[in-house]
Amino acid sequence: MSGGVGPSSDIRLPNEQQYEPRNSKTVPKNTQKPHTRRGFFTFRQLNALAVVIVLAASGMVSLEDFAFVVFSLIYMYFISRVAFPSLSPTLDPPVFDQNNKLPRLYAFIGAMIGLFLPIAYIFQGILEEDKEGIKAASPHVFLLASQIFMEGVACSDKFSIPIRIFVPVFYNSRRIFTISDWLRSEISKVDQEFGGSARRLYIGRALAVANLIFWCFNLFGFLLPVYLPKAFKMYHSGYKAKDLK
Repeated sequence: MSGGVGPSSDIRLPNEQQYEPRNSKTVPKNTQKPHTRRGFFTFRQLNALAVVIVLAASGMVSLEDFAFVVFSLIYMYFISRVAFPSLSPTLDPPVFDQNNKLPRLYAFIGAMIGLFLPIAYIFQGILEEDKEGIKAASPHVFLLASQIFMEGVACSDKFSIPIRIFVPVFYNSRRIFTISDWLRSEISKVDQEFGGSARRLYIGRALAVANLIFWCFNLFGFLLPVYLPKAFKMYHSGYKAKDLK
């Protein structure tokens, strides 16, 4: 769960002793085995990629959002080579404990609010011919699906822990602006001719507000103050251990 809905392999919160680098001589006996990546794309990545392709083919995604995704991929590879190279030929241990149910619940809520319900809202908008509502919600869903796919790419032995945190922070920051545009579009329907039902109008507003609150908290209450420090602590501890050899 990098940033709410990403790969579950990153949901770990080990004891402070497990932050010791794998190659250190003081590694405790209960340290988990190095993690390896299974397959090229995960099932979750393929689903996210399908959402990206469908929305891209619908013409509801702007050129700026396409450029953002392409730039994120290029920049991710750039900083992984220049600033944060991988320190080990095996996958770094995840930051959060997979056995902790709270992060799993948090990831599930993020997926429901940010992905599943907006997708249902878009499909329901097709039935009611609410083109403005679909157009306003699509950029957020497109970028979130792209984030999930990119988090899967970052969770490999070719990328270090800082790259894993870069993806959700980068995309979450961008999506806050798209959600704000979505909310403004829903509010402006009062002054425009709206062909959908009143129930859809309230649902659209509630979804936009819920997403704005959740993802602002995710960025400013979780990623930056919690996930980012832990990720960099693990990376730099491994970097120092490598220099001492």
